Amino acid sequence: MTSWRLLLTRPADDCAALAETLAAQGVFSSCLPLLDIAPLPVSATIRQALARLPDCNAVIVVSKPAARIALDLLDTYESQPLTMPWFSVGAATGEILREHGLDVYFPDAGDDSEALLQLPRLLKVLGQPGARVMILRGKGGRELLAERLRQSGASVEYLELYRRELPSYAPQELPRRIKAERLNGLVVSSGQGFEHLRQVAGEAWAGIAQLPLFVPSPRVAELARAAGAQTVVDCRGASAAALLTALREHPVAVL
Repeated sequence: MTSWRLLLTRPADDCAALAETLAAQGVFSSCLPLLDIAPLPVSATIRQALARLPDCNAVIVVSKPAARIALDLLDTYESQPLTMPWFSVGAATGEILREHGLDVYFPDAGDDSEALLQLPRLLKVLGQPGARVMILRGKGGRELLAERLRQSGASVEYLELYRRELPSYAPQELPRRIKAERLNGLVVSSGQGFEHLRQVAGEAWAGIAQLPLFVPSPRVAELARAAGAQTVVDCRGASAAALLTALREHPVAVL
């Protein structure tokens, strides 16, 4: 596993934390953040959704940025105790919520919507007549989750808290970085992260697509394969532990 040399593309803070974890396991990585998190202005729509939050039977938080921004807003705008169960797609997001004193549940294995939808506590909530669920997220994404919740009979509302933007890089920065640091694998954490990877790659994508690409879910794997990625590894989660497991299970690429 120590022969892997990976390009990491998460937002800057998450990228640095993942790089540190990988380094402790002997894995070299290089950070090229392809997502900037930009909180949305606190509009009347956001304030009204926050006011409806206490009436929900469950709250689902799909990312660490959504958790952090939501908690800041709740400290400012919401005074009622929030006693409903909260759910997160991954453990890292769940721990942020738990530290705030909330009743939090997340899958032990699999950082994806499918694993979340199998949680007994969530299934219990969905068994209630007229269950109301609010999903906290960035703009767009996790449509499958809402679709499955509605199929179960729940009423689903989104509270969108941020947008994901593409940082600015000089032309050819991605292929230059791959060549200069002899990188032999790429890591993306979301579908939008993958789309930004393709955008930054530009005309060099055909060559970059030959490198092994580690993705967090079957949905992103499908996107990548459809775009021409030759070797796609579904880590079944976006956590560092999921990535490390995938690295151990797959042979090291040789440039």
